[in-house]
Amino acid sequence: MTQGRPLLNRRLAEFGTTIFAEMSALAVRTGSINLGQGFPDTDGPEEIREAAVRALRDGHGNQYPPGPGIPELRTAIADHQRRFRGLAFDPDTEVLVTAGATEAIAAAMLALLEPGDEVIAFEPYYDSYAACIAMAGGVRVPLTLRAPDFRPDLDALRDAVTPRTRLLLLNSPHNPTGMVLTREELSTIAALAVEHDLLVVTDEVYEHLVFEGEHIPLASLPGMRDRTVSISSAGKTFSYTGWKVGWVTAAAPLVAAVRTAKQYLTYVSAGPFQYAIAEALRLPDSYFDSLRTDLRRKRDLLGDGLRAAGFEVHQPQGTYFITTDITSFGEKDAYAFCRALPERCGVVAIPNSVFYDDPDAGRSQVRFTFCKRDDVLHDAVGRLRRLAP
Repeated sequence: MTQGRPLLNRRLAEFGTTIFAEMSALAVRTGSINLGQGFPDTDGPEEIREAAVRALRDGHGNQYPPGPGIPELRTAIADHQRRFRGLAFDPDTEVLVTAGATEAIAAAMLALLEPGDEVIAFEPYYDSYAACIAMAGGVRVPLTLRAPDFRPDLDALRDAVTPRTRLLLLNSPHNPTGMVLTREELSTIAALAVEHDLLVVTDEVYEHLVFEGEHIPLASLPGMRDRTVSISSAGKTFSYTGWKVGWVTAAAPLVAAVRTAKQYLTYVSAGPFQYAIAEALRLPDSYFDSLRTDLRRKRDLLGDGLRAAGFEVHQPQGTYFITTDITSFGEKDAYAFCRALPERCGVVAIPNSVFYDDPDAGRSQVRFTFCKRDDVLHDAVGRLRRLAP
């Protein structure tokens, strides 16, 4: 082993084990209900699982699929964008299949940033954003979303732009707060991007999980199609998070740039699952409507339980997460609270403070997920009521 020099490169020195791995391990160790990591505890539609099995048996995708993704899936993605968003993309040049949205974000950062370029992102942000920006040599510039409504301060956003700003990294519906950007907010952001000639990468993985308001893709606004990299994935919409099928849609030059980086990350992935997701994207509107209705009901079930237990609940407009505040318990340290919660009531949650550059901004915030079976949520609510004053 080398002496004197750290093994981990300095760009990643601030990153260790993700909070999700830490808290999920804590859930297993204590036998607690895991309302921390956002994965469903039931599989998605049976016909989609059978489509994957059929692809495996028929030999579709068992060897390397095409680098950009199989034509069937790229066409289905383009059709989905037209069907739900009114956006037209060429499946051959403007669609790229990735190993989940996480790889898409990483490839976009690696492709589009030069060392020292600034990236403005809403905080709290999903933890991979900071790591991906760091790996690309970029400089993250947080724009803090503040409770209780977590709306972006658009004047502060304008002030954050400097000559070194290269890119805006946006997430709506927003994890972990559940905020959904309005058309007025998006229009202001679009005008700012055009004015300063900025690129925008949008993480839209929760696009079908909007309970209040509507999901409006930034790429649909004037001047944005040729400067926006839109990212989504199948995991959140179809409840097959382990398949890791994501995608990028953008103008051809942007897709070509992202593909250049992506091909040296995984090259290809999830061959048989690509065929299954191509079928999933063509499910009838009733599937997407029922998914949203069911998760809205689960949101209300867990939200009511958290209020009854004494939490201040910030009602999410989208995603499948609820952000709460713990000051009503006389607590101020969300990380310490979450570490102790399994022993106190047998439930695991995530401290939002880890998603901020400035941990004080979210020090008393705790995130719970509600993408679980009803019986699990009822059990968790019962356990959480032990905390009630």
